[in-house]
Amino acid sequence: SMAPKDGTTTCHRYCTAYVVSNGKPVTLAMTYVRSDEDEADAVERVLARVENYPFEIDLLLADSGFYNERVIRRARDIAPTVVHVPKKGERMKDKLETHKSYMTTYRMYKDSERELRFPLAVAVSYQNGDRGKHGEVVRGYVACGVTDRSAKQVEHRYRKRSGIETTYRLLRQARGITTTRDPVVRFAIMLVAALLENLWLVLRWAVVARPRRGGRDLPEEFTFKTFCDWIRHELEEELRRRWKIKANGVGVPASQATAAG
Repeated sequence: SMAPKDGTTTCHRYCTAYVVSNGKPVTLAMTYVRSDEDEADAVERVLARVENYPFEIDLLLADSGFYNERVIRRARDIAPTVVHVPKKGERMKDKLETHKSYMTTYRMYKDSERELRFPLAVAVSYQNGDRGKHGEVVRGYVACGVTDRSAKQVEHRYRKRSGIETTYRLLRQARGITTTRDPVVRFAIMLVAALLENLWLVLRWAVVARPRRGGRDLPEEFTFKTFCDWIRHELEEELRRRWKIKANGVGVPASQATAAG
C-alpha cells in the first residue's frame, strides 16, 4: 500500500537489475516483490540470477530503497558496493550534518547482534541553479570494497547509475495499460516492455548507428517510441490478417455460400 496518489492506494512492485556498460543500461533480471515478503528476499533472487551471467561485476550500485543490512551484506560478497543512504535516524543525520566531504565508518544496528560496519562516504556538492535549486546538498553513500580514496570520487561513481532512471522512464512508454489486479498478467506486461527496450538498445547501437570518427552517429529519428509504434503496427496488421473472413461479395462467408450451393 502507499499514500493516496491520483486515487490510487495500492501498487505493484518489482525489483530489477541492470548492467551499465559504456553508459548503456540493459535489463538483466526482474522479479515481482510480494507484499508479504521482506524486500531483501526479492533482492536475493535478483542478485542470484545476476551471478549466473558469464561476466565479472565491477561495481554494484543501488539507490536508497536498498539501504538494508541484509542487502548490503549480500551485495558486498559479490562485488564492491555503493548504496545511497537515506537521511533517517539521529546518528545518520549527525553524520550528514556537515559542510565538508569526508570518509568515515558507520555502524548499522550499533551494539546489537545484527551490527554491520561499513565505510560511509559523505559528499557535499552545490546546486548552481540545477532544476531551479541552489545551495549545498549533502549525500551519504555506503562504500563497501570501493578503492576510491575520497567521498566525491564515490559519489561520481554512484552517478553512473543515472542512466537507469532514464531506462525506467522509457520502459513506461512500452508498458501495456490494464485494470487487472492479477500480478502474473501485470508482471508479464512489465517483462515484455523490458525486452522491447533491450531489443531497441541493441538495434540502435549495433545496427542503426553509423560508425564515424569520434563515436557512432545515432539517427535521432529512431526513438524508442518510433520503435514501439512499428511493433504495434505490425501486430495490428497481423491480427487483421488472421481474423479476416473471406466473403462472396454480399456479406456471406465464402464457405457458407459454397455449402448452400
